[in-house]
Amino acid sequence: MKSSLRRPLGLPSVAVLLAAVACSGPDAGAGPEVPSPPERQAALCRALHKELPKTVGGLERRSSEPDSDLTAVWGGTHGEPEISLRCGVTKPALLKRNPATDSMDVNDVGWLPERQPDGSVRCTTVRREAWVEVTLPKKVVGEGGDLSALTDLSDAVLKTIPEGIIS
Repeated sequence: MKSSLRRPLGLPSVAVLLAAVACSGPDAGAGPEVPSPPERQAALCRALHKELPKTVGGLERRSSEPDSDLTAVWGGTHGEPEISLRCGVTKPALLKRNPATDSMDVNDVGWLPERQPDGSVRCTTVRREAWVEVTLPKKVVGEGGDLSALTDLSDAVLKTIPEGIIS
């Protein structure tokens, strides 16, 4: 049984908490950082953007700011977890250090999963002409690392981002 020391929140803490909630309402629209890929990769990413599904992992796609053909977001409203996609990112540091790092295939698309300190999992495509990065929050992957939400994205990647090696 876990226990923790709890103390009541003071008025200043409550005021800060309420201000944060007010500024980040259900449709705040904040999105992932937009990458800056070379033009060939950007063109592939724009094609991917047109093919992305309306739902991923049961979460609805929504608009975000800034609006970009290089990013997409599902969920993140009304307390839902948020799945984010960025296309045209740089090669993952893990692959730079060890090019032979194991990846996994989901519907014929190779993905490199990397657990993040916050419990989320960042998955980046491998053996494709553009790097596509998907961040699955802890609420989606759970403790066991459930990456099934990638099945909703793999067909769009397969259709628009050709196999190939980029640095």
